[in-house]
Amino acid sequence: MATDVVDVIRTKRDGAPLSDEQIRFFLDGYTAGAIADEQAAALLMAIVFRGLDARELTTWTATMIASGARLDLSSVGRPTVDKHSTGGVGDKVSLILAPLVSACGAAVPQLSGRGLGHTGGTLDKLEAIPGWRADLSTDEMLAVLRATGAVICAAGGDLAPADRKLYALRDVTGTVEAIPLIASSIMAKKIAEGTESLVLDVKVGSGAFLPALDMARDLAETMVGLGRAHGVRTVALVTDMEHPLGRACGNGLEVIESIEVLQGGGPADVRAVTLALAGEMLSLAGIDPAAAPSALDDGRAMAVFDQLIRAQGGDPDAPLEQAEFVRTVPCPTPGFVHRLDARAVGVAAWRLGAGRARKEDPVSAAAGIVCLAKPGDAITEGQPLLELHTEDEARFDAAVAALTDAIEIGPEPPEPRPLIVDRIA
Repeated sequence: MATDVVDVIRTKRDGAPLSDEQIRFFLDGYTAGAIADEQAAALLMAIVFRGLDARELTTWTATMIASGARLDLSSVGRPTVDKHSTGGVGDKVSLILAPLVSACGAAVPQLSGRGLGHTGGTLDKLEAIPGWRADLSTDEMLAVLRATGAVICAAGGDLAPADRKLYALRDVTGTVEAIPLIASSIMAKKIAEGTESLVLDVKVGSGAFLPALDMARDLAETMVGLGRAHGVRTVALVTDMEHPLGRACGNGLEVIESIEVLQGGGPADVRAVTLALAGEMLSLAGIDPAAAPSALDDGRAMAVFDQLIRAQGGDPDAPLEQAEFVRTVPCPTPGFVHRLDARAVGVAAWRLGAGRARKEDPVSAAAGIVCLAKPGDAITEGQPLLELHTEDEARFDAAVAALTDAIEIGPEPPEPRPLIVDRIA
């Protein structure tokens, strides 16, 4: 077994594969505090440039899982299936999907995160509902899951602690953008949560973490392989994030739009992506995917949403916080909306107060953007195109500046973009 971390760093630096013993030595030592941050940062940077092969990545992920607890969901009494999204702008699908899949007979143990930068976080959105709690103990999480068939909460500190420590280091050392490190970080937490099946929503486009299709496919294939290697049935959909998903971008605004979809309405693109993911989840759970549309339209999914919110301390009937200041951005010229850049809209929403630059920053429940017109819509000159919401009027100028060159109007309708770009299983 390697006993010198410098030898481990040199091995990867020089392009050789790490042995299973070296991987376990490094991850166990770093988690325990026996290996310094600067040494871990050096190895992470070597991985950025040299990569990890399939065997290395499987061992790396398994060691991160083994660094903490692995939940036992056998008491839930239903097939368990979860979904993970790599994040986007206006992506409120989890709020609809978990109660929908539960209404069809599966259990959804959704351990979610918070937003950072231009992408929103599921927990931030649900915390716009008065009283709702993200932080549940394991016993509380299991109780909610058994009672409602779904739970959406923060991951406990005992799940994959090696990943939590590595993620914080990657965030400050320029080592986030590496497929093996991204894939193992996501999959270690999802496998540790104990779900039997997993559907991955890998976003691609301007507003996605990975804007290039080849990298998005690579990440999807890598994560599907890791899931299978660890006994979790896994499928990935690559979905479009060139434009915001739906019309609402911002925490409370997205809750409102999610409820519209749960009531059988809402934007067509949100509904389509939700039903595509629900179909995959139900298929993996051994349930007829054709059950999903009717559960969305007949009120069953909405009823589970209400139960889920109440079970976690929230009041689904309480009014949501409203922004004190609202301003519209007019269309510069008549025609058809061709482009509404997702990243620019996400950055603008962040500058209005809907997002955070650092994990400890507060977020506004009321801030955000409503897209009054989307690509393909006809629009007249001066017609409101975007509606900006904020609690601080001084934020408008920076938000509007982020939208420079984000909007493109053409004389003819644009070619529609497919929402589901690829499926990897």
